[in-house]
Amino acid sequence: MSNVTLLHVNGSARACDADAARPLLSVLRDDLALTGTKFGCGEGQCGACTVLVDGVPVRSCLTPCGSIGPQKITTIEGLARDGHLHALQEAFLANGAMQCAYCTSGMIMSGVALLAKNPHPSDEEIVRFMDGNICRCGVYQRILAAIKHAAAATNGGAK
Repeated sequence: MSNVTLLHVNGSARACDADAARPLLSVLRDDLALTGTKFGCGEGQCGACTVLVDGVPVRSCLTPCGSIGPQKITTIEGLARDGHLHALQEAFLANGAMQCAYCTSGMIMSGVALLAKNPHPSDEEIVRFMDGNICRCGVYQRILAAIKHAAAATNGGAK
């Protein structure tokens, strides 16, 4: 397999020189210095490494960078616009939806994908969609509240 020389990340074409088999997480963190995406389990089970690829949440620890092609990658660093945090980032802060914060970027990225797909999720829909994103500190109720808060703030309310 040939090397990947270009990735579209957070709205910009980014040059790199990475073996196509390398995990996307490694390229983002080590080559592009985008360290907001975290290495958790390395097995795609915890969700700490979640990024969006064309709006779909993927586990970057398992995704070979060569499989991305021209698709658009969004990391936690790419959510803020014009110096303002994304509504879900604001909601995480307002609801104290983090403790150690290691899972936070993956939780937020999954939550952003959920709200893009379903702007008015019920509690059950949120829990089902977020299943697989693990918080060792157990602040799940605050994460649920943050997602509902962001839904209300951006879409006029959640169910």
